[in-house]
Amino acid sequence: MCTMQCVRKPRRTEQENERLREASDRHIQSNLKRLGFVNDDDLKAMLKGSSMQKIKSSSWMKPRFYKLLEDCQTVWYDSQKILKSARAQIFSIDDIQELRPGHQSEGMQRFAMDIPAVRCFTIIFKGRKKNLDLVATDEKEAKHWINGLNKLKKRDSKMNNRERLDQWFQIYLQKADINKDNKMNLGEVKRFLQMMNIEVDDMYAKDLFAKCDKTKDGNIYGKEIEEFYKLVTEREEIATIFEAYCEKDRVLTLEKLTEFLRKEQRENANAEYASQLIQQYELNEEAKHESLMTKDGFMCYLLSPAGDIFNQEHNKVYQDMTKPLNKYYISSSHNTYLMKDQLEGPSSIEAYISALNKGCRCVELDCWDGRDGEPVIYHGYTLTSKILFKDVIQTIQQYAFKVSPYPVILSLENHCSIEQQIVMAQHLKSILGDMLLTSTIDGKVPTNFPSPEQLKGKILVKGKRLNRLEGNQEADENDEVSDEDEAAEGDSDDEKKEIKVKGGKIKLAKDLSDLVIYCKSVHFNGFEDAAHKQVFYEMSSFVENKFNKLTQETAKPFAELNTRQLSRIYPAGLRTDSSNYCPIDMWNSGCQIVALNFQTPGQEMDLNQGRFLDNGFCGYNLKPKFLREKKISFDPKNVQRGVWLNRKKLHVMIISAQQLPKSSKMKVKSVVDPLVVVEVFGVAEDNDSKATEHITNNGFNPMWNETFQFDVSVPELALVRFVVQDYDMSSRNDFIGQCTIPFNSLKLGYRQVHLLSENGYHLQSASLFVHIMIE
Repeated sequence: MCTMQCVRKPRRTEQENERLREASDRHIQSNLKRLGFVNDDDLKAMLKGSSMQKIKSSSWMKPRFYKLLEDCQTVWYDSQKILKSARAQIFSIDDIQELRPGHQSEGMQRFAMDIPAVRCFTIIFKGRKKNLDLVATDEKEAKHWINGLNKLKKRDSKMNNRERLDQWFQIYLQKADINKDNKMNLGEVKRFLQMMNIEVDDMYAKDLFAKCDKTKDGNIYGKEIEEFYKLVTEREEIATIFEAYCEKDRVLTLEKLTEFLRKEQRENANAEYASQLIQQYELNEEAKHESLMTKDGFMCYLLSPAGDIFNQEHNKVYQDMTKPLNKYYISSSHNTYLMKDQLEGPSSIEAYISALNKGCRCVELDCWDGRDGEPVIYHGYTLTSKILFKDVIQTIQQYAFKVSPYPVILSLENHCSIEQQIVMAQHLKSILGDMLLTSTIDGKVPTNFPSPEQLKGKILVKGKRLNRLEGNQEADENDEVSDEDEAAEGDSDDEKKEIKVKGGKIKLAKDLSDLVIYCKSVHFNGFEDAAHKQVFYEMSSFVENKFNKLTQETAKPFAELNTRQLSRIYPAGLRTDSSNYCPIDMWNSGCQIVALNFQTPGQEMDLNQGRFLDNGFCGYNLKPKFLREKKISFDPKNVQRGVWLNRKKLHVMIISAQQLPKSSKMKVKSVVDPLVVVEVFGVAEDNDSKATEHITNNGFNPMWNETFQFDVSVPELALVRFVVQDYDMSSRNDFIGQCTIPFNSLKLGYRQVHLLSENGYHLQSASLFVHIMIE
């Protein structure tokens, strides 16, 4: 029999509750003031909380109470459902991709059209988290949440890294302050350090606490917490660099800052540029007035875009966009309609929105006959769900040019009857209007591709065409064309049998045929046939296995093909899990449309995002000159002497990391053991990978000071990937974050590497501090 008695915690008195409420109000006012929203009605309403309906289906509409927490960065909701973890009941402002008012999501359009649009809104989350469709009690309440969340998102996007660090510190400080008395005892300090992903022994925590507890009363508060903040966020490595250049009074003069920029950062800097940095990043007004930079200002500079490893000049469109279309790499998606796998996964217009928002410029539409004469899009002969063709076209019309003004290509996989092909053509013309390219640029028979600049704001159709482009650009009548699609080219004999093929032919509607202008799909009959019988706008698609077979010994013929025409590569049909191939070999061979499953995160999509990070993330990258020349001599399989050979030695020092998040697979009380892997991708002889040792129990400020060297022979094709992992002795290391950058976009010297999540979104405060040298 158990003799232990349960000891109940004493209930708080009304005075204690009142004190907690007052402390909470102070926190709220402090945060509103910090964010610049002191008297904002929207945020006040969100902080008070709102009862709304969450919608999942026509029968699943349940009440939920949503409330912005006092940190003004986290939304909490109350559910009757018993959740596994309290963490599941919150989401942060940083989790939100966008807000859509009214009926602008699939869920709203399917299940809430009878509810007034002014009461409806949808929160779109980053990554694979499902949309949150909400119905407010009235229009005013809906506006409070839409406007308030947008304000917080906008404020969040404008914060510099120092402000993010301050905010991050304040949020965890408030969470650690259990009794809300604006003081921290030793236990709360230990809790705070663990929240920040750093494990310390009791002796270190006691020493840190003792240094700050000037009054020796067992609590730190006010100025003592400021001292605690300075001790915790002190960047020893930055202090060392600063002290190497600062004067006796511990400031950088204009001359010393210019010397640092020239000597360490390898920038062609002058006093005027150094002065601009001081005015922009120095926090001390007196120092700023005297054209001096303090250690705090120096750290702000290194944490700013000016101190980023990615060349900020490449953050805008800077390449020549007036060359023919086939001279560019084009960000391209495969099975764009799928959210997950290719057997049972859902098809969704959200997948098109996500791909276009990630800079994709070529999307795929697998078109099949649907009910009521309306074509549908889905993965044929599988259990994937179906979406209406016209809904997809409406979505593309809305989102095609939000991220980039350059042309979008619709890659049609046409399995429809003549009747529904005509409906497809009608939808394309009526919905896209002037966006749709329906004739050559000048109305004449073309001799070469137009440029991305000439095609700005235009949507092109890639597919079968009944004839070649003539003066009138029209086919005579509905006719048969050779079957040319992934199923016919691909892996499954059953799929081939199911397609309505008559002697290798399919019926094609004239209306749809006439919309194919510069991207006519044709069967590939060999490099000689393509060189002598095909015109420039005729292009072929290659499954990855066929590409690998054709380039097994030499990729030169493929590279030559791509100097005249477009080519598209796509994943093998056996990749039913929507996994991806590595796109590097295809890019090295000059292939323009290297299609990946955008819905599947991983190294392959990281490389794609890194490739198209360059040139303002516009989805078009100009290929190196040696891959654009008519008489090509470059062969990525056999790199020998040539203009492309520009041997470099890349020196990378991994110095430290900051504010690394915990792995999604970790327990709440666990702390990461981080290590950094540096990878180089390019031609075969440049591919390399090196890793640091792991640091035990420190995700807050681990330090390595390890140096690696890489030999890079063709820098114009090389990408450098930084990956942070959580070391695991018994199993595969867990992914924490990564950043992939084109070699020619690297900045030299001491640089900050801002890490991205598995799904390619910025991790709010996580970064690496590195030193880069190239010789």
